[in-house]
Amino acid sequence: MLNSEQLTLLADSPFADNLSVTQINRLAESGDAGELNDSELIAFLEIANFFYRSGLPIISDHLYDHVFLAALAERQPEHPFLHSVEAEPLLNAKTVDLPEQMLSTEKAYTLEQIERWLQRIAKVAEELSIDYREVQFRMTPKLDGYAAFDDGTTLYTRGDGRRGTDISRVFERGLKVAGNGQRGQGPGEIVVNQNYFNSHLAEHFENARNFQASIIKEKDLDEHALAAIQQQAAVFYPFAQLPTWQGVDSTLISEFEAIVERMLAAVEFDVDGVVLEVVDVRIKQTMGATRHHHRWQIAFKNNTEMAEVNVLSVTPQTSRSGRVNPVAELEPTKLSGALISRATAHHYGMVREQGIGPGTLIELTRSGLVIPKIERVLVPQMPQIPEHCPSCHSELTWDSDYLYCLNTSHCPAQIENSMEHFFRTLANVDGFGQKTIEKLHSVGIASVYAIYQLSFEQLQAMGFGDKTSQNLLDQLQRSRTEAIEDWRFLGAFGIHRMGLGNCERLLQHHRLLDIFALTSTEIVAIEGFAEKTAEAMLVSLAKIKEDFLQIYALGFTLKQTPLLSEQQAIQGIFAGKTLVFTGTMEQGTREAMQKQAKLLGAKVATSVTGNTHYLIAGDKVGMAKITAAREKGVTVLTEAEYLTMLSNV
Repeated sequence: MLNSEQLTLLADSPFADNLSVTQINRLAESGDAGELNDSELIAFLEIANFFYRSGLPIISDHLYDHVFLAALAERQPEHPFLHSVEAEPLLNAKTVDLPEQMLSTEKAYTLEQIERWLQRIAKVAEELSIDYREVQFRMTPKLDGYAAFDDGTTLYTRGDGRRGTDISRVFERGLKVAGNGQRGQGPGEIVVNQNYFNSHLAEHFENARNFQASIIKEKDLDEHALAAIQQQAAVFYPFAQLPTWQGVDSTLISEFEAIVERMLAAVEFDVDGVVLEVVDVRIKQTMGATRHHHRWQIAFKNNTEMAEVNVLSVTPQTSRSGRVNPVAELEPTKLSGALISRATAHHYGMVREQGIGPGTLIELTRSGLVIPKIERVLVPQMPQIPEHCPSCHSELTWDSDYLYCLNTSHCPAQIENSMEHFFRTLANVDGFGQKTIEKLHSVGIASVYAIYQLSFEQLQAMGFGDKTSQNLLDQLQRSRTEAIEDWRFLGAFGIHRMGLGNCERLLQHHRLLDIFALTSTEIVAIEGFAEKTAEAMLVSLAKIKEDFLQIYALGFTLKQTPLLSEQQAIQGIFAGKTLVFTGTMEQGTREAMQKQAKLLGAKVATSVTGNTHYLIAGDKVGMAKITAAREKGVTVLTEAEYLTMLSNV
């Protein structure tokens, strides 16, 4: 049951109207995602994440990850909630840009998944003419604390990975930095010693997360929390100070279990796995990152189980693209401590070919957060394949292994999923989750543009309360005034074959309003776009053009992607050079200077190696770091010297 503090927090949150308190209590007690429709599932995930990040969790990490989040991954594997950094909200706190993005980490649950990750790195090393046998890998414990970033002056929460809040007050309260004790070491986590928590804090705080959240809040510090800080049982632990194993691929694989076991026991704080990364800066720069995680880094959690399960039925679900996806309804079965009642059947081609229907006996596997997977069919039965869309009842059409609903303009599932996708992808607007979208659609609102035309009185008439109505209008205004990247805005329209990475790549070659006039030949000329992709993009662009121009005219604040041709024109002395920025900058944030350097053709790294050309040092940089750089033959520049050189570019 929600306690008084949780009820107060919920009432002041943006999620107050998403689910009733009765529903939240029932779900927290039952731990069963099977009773929820998709909109309720997403609403509960948002609420559970909100409470967790606020230090007052309503369910365990295990239930959140392995039941509710996995259920969403099973039903809608491409849902934006699964592919964005889960925000760490602080109510009534002003958000600010982080000095560097703090991404999530890709996860693996088996050694085979780790080996596939290593193969990707081996391929990049070969492309760069690097001897893979000598490539170094690093493994560290994966702390289970409160993520933050320390730039030496300000300590930020991770927030949504791009914007966080200022919690520098924790250092004013006496919090120390683990390891060498120096500020400004970048990302890390606020953690508490396990033994100390059990001995001194367990009777005052429900769990370590609750304690960690309490010390960053603006309210007066609890006396027990203050004592933990003073005794350095609670610290900010920079990732740079973590115990580390380092070695080559062959050793990593042959001694994997022993190394993991050693790393898990290397710190006296809560850990939930280990983090692996490649050390070579050249490989890191080439592999880059998705919007969610760095490709050169992966977290390992070992948690795999298998069971033989009977299929009760196969349920069709229509996505925003019109594809109808099969979900196998199963006899409730416990795997990894979670009650599993559904599993993805991937596509209806698989259902047809392998005989998946009522009575089919399957072998089900589950590895950590990986969605329950049909490993193989043991006893096939008559496949259960729909003829009509479950949302609009239109006749379905086969395209290779997939079934599609072609009623794009009137199918409720496609309309609602597309509208929700728009707001989730913008990532600068709250309140327009699936429950709100369904409510709007039920009264005839069938487009994003129509949502932006709503008035306070109209929202009231639809059944929204005064507070919620005003919040929704405020959020719509915020979405237009708060600056976002033009590639993110384009990606919000859900163009077929156009994820956010492809949107950014396209806008590095063509201006946003010019893309509707592109030909297939012009698209294929861009590296990474094949002919099939180009053709699919053109069809999709033609479909969204009218909506796009209508919504664009509402006046969003878009940050224009620099054209590669413009970048090449201004390249100068730093073109092709590797730069590292450190310390506190006076003329702008470190992230802004890094972006500017990339525009000049420079490669930007986060740590100094023998391949670094320039170390640009701001304020509060230790002499040891500067001396170490010079010993490696790196040219050290002050911020002023660097800016003077820029003025000559």
